[in-house]
Amino acid sequence: MNFEDIIKKSVLTLESFQTVSYYEASISLAISFAIGMFIYAIYRKTFRGVVYSYNYNVSFVLITMITTLVIMTISTNIVLSLGMVGALSIVRFRTAVKDPLDVVYMFWALSAGIATGAKVYPIALGGSLLIGLVIVWLSKRKIREQAFLLIIRHTDEATAALRTEMKKLNGKLKSKNVRKNYTEVTYEIKLVDDNTSFLQTIIEMSGVSDASLVNYTGDYAQ
Repeated sequence: MNFEDIIKKSVLTLESFQTVSYYEASISLAISFAIGMFIYAIYRKTFRGVVYSYNYNVSFVLITMITTLVIMTISTNIVLSLGMVGALSIVRFRTAVKDPLDVVYMFWALSAGIATGAKVYPIALGGSLLIGLVIVWLSKRKIREQAFLLIIRHTDEATAALRTEMKKLNGKLKSKNVRKNYTEVTYEIKLVDDNTSFLQTIIEMSGVSDASLVNYTGDYAQ
């Protein structure tokens, strides 16, 4: 049997489905589910954004399992492989991803699903474990110093006192809006711990009407 005969047989028949091991398929799906839940747990533990999305996190589990199912399917026949490539080429994902780290989790789920579907279990399990440990380690380093946006609304009377206080906090001016009766400024400050006693000092300044502190993830837009 030459290469041409193999192609013809693959195109004209689907006998490969008769050799599918349902036991191996179940094992692959179980492993992909376990890896997906591991990704789910890591994302939930290390999430540092403003609003946590349960649905987005659950999608990592489903993406891992679906990718495994797709890889197992297209590996049975060349016709299905070519057809799946053509079908997936027209898919467009239009969901806005604000945090670049979310894209990393998406690729992690896809890669784990591909490795599991190809039955390369050591790479799927070992690689996922290593990636998870690296993400947890990096997230702990980030906790030591977090960035915040300090939004203050004040009159001209508090300008000098605010400048002095911002020098103590090493605040960086991000924006300044001047209104008829007041001025609103936004500073970026970094805190090592949860000590926010300076807010009370600022709010007690003469001319300051209110002050707000918001966790800053880097995607602030005026």
